[in-house]
Amino acid sequence: MQITITAMLKIFHDNDKYFTMEMEPDMTQSFDQTWLSRLSCLDYAFQPIVNIHTGVCYGYEALLRNYEAAGMKCIHDFFDQAHHDNVLHPVDLELRNMAIAKFAQLPWKNHVKLFFNLDNRVLNSATYRPGNTLNALMSSGLSIDSICFEISERHELQDHEACTRVLNVYRDQGFKIAVDDCGAGFSGFKLLYYTRPEFIKIDRFFIQDIPTDINKRIFVSSIVNLAHVMGSIVIAEGVETKKEYYSCRNIGCDLIQGYLVQRPVVDMNQLQSTYAHIHEFSQEEQRKEKSGDKKLIDTEMEYITPVLNTSNVFDVFEKFKSQSLFSFFPVINGNQEPLGIISDKSFKHYTFSRFGSQLLMNPAIGKDLSRFITRYPVTDIHTPVEKILEIYTQNENIEGIIIVDNLKYKGFLSARSLLKVLNEKNIAIARDQNPLTRLPGNALIYKYVSDALRQLEVQYHFIYFDFDNFKPYNDTYGFRQGDRVILLFSEILKNRTQDLLRFGGHIGGDDFFMGIQGMELDKVFSKIKKMCRRFQRDVESFYDPESIQKGCISARDRDGQSKIFPLLTVSAVILEIPAGRSTLYSAEEIGKKMAKMKKPAKNDHEKICVVRIDDNGDLLTVANTMFPKEPAL
Repeated sequence: MQITITAMLKIFHDNDKYFTMEMEPDMTQSFDQTWLSRLSCLDYAFQPIVNIHTGVCYGYEALLRNYEAAGMKCIHDFFDQAHHDNVLHPVDLELRNMAIAKFAQLPWKNHVKLFFNLDNRVLNSATYRPGNTLNALMSSGLSIDSICFEISERHELQDHEACTRVLNVYRDQGFKIAVDDCGAGFSGFKLLYYTRPEFIKIDRFFIQDIPTDINKRIFVSSIVNLAHVMGSIVIAEGVETKKEYYSCRNIGCDLIQGYLVQRPVVDMNQLQSTYAHIHEFSQEEQRKEKSGDKKLIDTEMEYITPVLNTSNVFDVFEKFKSQSLFSFFPVINGNQEPLGIISDKSFKHYTFSRFGSQLLMNPAIGKDLSRFITRYPVTDIHTPVEKILEIYTQNENIEGIIIVDNLKYKGFLSARSLLKVLNEKNIAIARDQNPLTRLPGNALIYKYVSDALRQLEVQYHFIYFDFDNFKPYNDTYGFRQGDRVILLFSEILKNRTQDLLRFGGHIGGDDFFMGIQGMELDKVFSKIKKMCRRFQRDVESFYDPESIQKGCISARDRDGQSKIFPLLTVSAVILEIPAGRSTLYSAEEIGKKMAKMKKPAKNDHEKICVVRIDDNGDLLTVANTMFPKEPAL
């Protein structure tokens, strides 16, 4: 069910709160010929904003185009000039009408949102009054839920109280608010504080290089956590690569926008309602995840029947009286999007009042459910349970988390159910982890290799690591020190597998595995060589000073004979699985082939053996001399 414009206008006139609201008169009469000419040049391009897990389009941002034909060097110059000429408000109204009319051409217009950029200075306009957007939406056959206004950090809010009042009126009408370019402007968190937005858009600057820039990851992660605590939805702007996508998804962003999805287009026929390649990226990642959190969450969450935000307050009050099992109900809009919860505590004053029921039946109160709604943390059903727990623990006095799928209400995960999901996940992970290193064990390694081999069009590199001279070290220094050596290498491996396109596992003992997707062989060789050198350097500290000075230890070999052994090193077999292959290999077959190359790797002066498998299943050795030389330790 969607809120129609006519119904909303009736609410305005029935409710004392809106008696003073007037529809804005047509302001194009204040334009001179110059501005009329400028406006006639303009057009809008649209760029999709999609669900990060499913690729389903949630909305489109309207982006102004042809401003050069209007005599402006950039979009900012256009609005600055309008502000200077005191026509910013009427210009904004004309642009709003233009964007809405074009957006309405979409066949699926009633299932998505229009994100429209609102210049902050409009909110401070002396002539500003709400009402025009409702009229424009009604003319285009759109619902109130169809639009979201983006407020930028570029211009500071001059009168916070006045702007907050205006934004609250927008919300009362059913519109959503987004803070655009979060982190790029000078107003920072002040804008978030005053606007309490439904959406927070993270600026492209923080998304670019996020896979490799730890400081950007920390910043974005903090914003995501803050947003989810506030009950806001996070949109990552300017996502251009798969690695950026994976980083944003792993951090917990809800929606993405950028060239990876689609560039802005003027031709509406080029837009899609679903972007299948984004869904495939998500599926690709889920196949690598250690456990199915979605399935666990889906099993444990409870579907509490929500109430519509257009419901009569008295009817909701009566619902609490008739359904005493629930102390709250989720509140949704016409698009099934959760707005928060309504709690029985909200009616406490009316419950104990002699005339409470009569007060709730008063039209001035009974038709405005919004005053009883409390914003509540919301998270997607695909979110890792650890992230959900983090959101829960940062909120006081909440009973759980609202769960959504494609940003539509799915159910409610109580605190008790959340702990149960977390416990079941930890048990499942523990089953498949190596107990010493907590790295994925043989079952997960087997699954990773099998899944990779099925992707015939994707290049992979499998790396098998094996320590050299580990047994004599163990015999000399003891198993506890031997475990410390294993943990040392496991940490090196973990540090190199943070990227979702890489995988690290512990086969057992001193044998480890690593998988890398879609990387050139020379880069793989360089990374593995650095890992081997790092281990060789760091493991020296596990020896006594005399052994370090000699560069060897004396120990007994497998036949019980005393022998001199060099200090610990690690050998690696790199097996390239080329893209575009026609043969489907089994994990067992690949394992046997790699095991045969352990000896050549140990005999190599760099302790690395590189081989490539062809379509006949034969291994072709790649000489190490093909790769660039690196400085010695």
